[in-house]
Amino acid sequence: MAEYATLDALVRARLRQWPQRPPGSSVSKQRPHSWLRGRPGEATTTCHPFLKLPGSERLRTLPDGLWLNFAGTPLEPFVDILAIEACGSLSNMQDKRARFAPSTNSLLAVCPVPWLLGPTTPNDPTPRWQSTGVLRAEPAQPLILPVRDIRVVYALKQRHYNGLLECHVPHAHEYFLPMDKLIAIDAADDPDIQALVGRASVTAHFLTAN
Repeated sequence: MAEYATLDALVRARLRQWPQRPPGSSVSKQRPHSWLRGRPGEATTTCHPFLKLPGSERLRTLPDGLWLNFAGTPLEPFVDILAIEACGSLSNMQDKRARFAPSTNSLLAVCPVPWLLGPTTPNDPTPRWQSTGVLRAEPAQPLILPVRDIRVVYALKQRHYNGLLECHVPHAHEYFLPMDKLIAIDAADDPDIQALVGRASVTAHFLTAN
């Protein structure tokens, strides 16, 4: 970690190495979708998707990692999301968990125009708005979509992880892993992480995924 000023900076650097589709996520022929990594963005960009409650202009949720699974139709689009939160302490984890707690409020995903107009990847110049599959024309205003399904992976320091492993029962949308696993150089290729992310999907609740 010596080359990074903070743990957050190291986490962002590692998550930038993850692909547009979360590693280990399943592909369903019956549920077409388009995955895009919303956060962290490339180091040279500053405009990224975020989460918020309807009507809120200030209270935004900015996960360390955010993948958006665009689906539906241009007339009725929605997203499923996978968020990754690195937690430096138990109080930090509890604060972040509260933002994703089950609620009767709707959660919205906001995709700013500059992000939508940017290239899908550094090697793919296709504008992101085309890659979403739910926009018919170049957007002139932010794309704001209802979030249908939420899955959150929390990375914890080893001692905190061990403590939760002994006595904690996660909510259905929550998944946990040790911080060292998340910040490993080849984390996206780790079979254990791929298996965890594979379980953190809608299709995991069905007998067959395809």
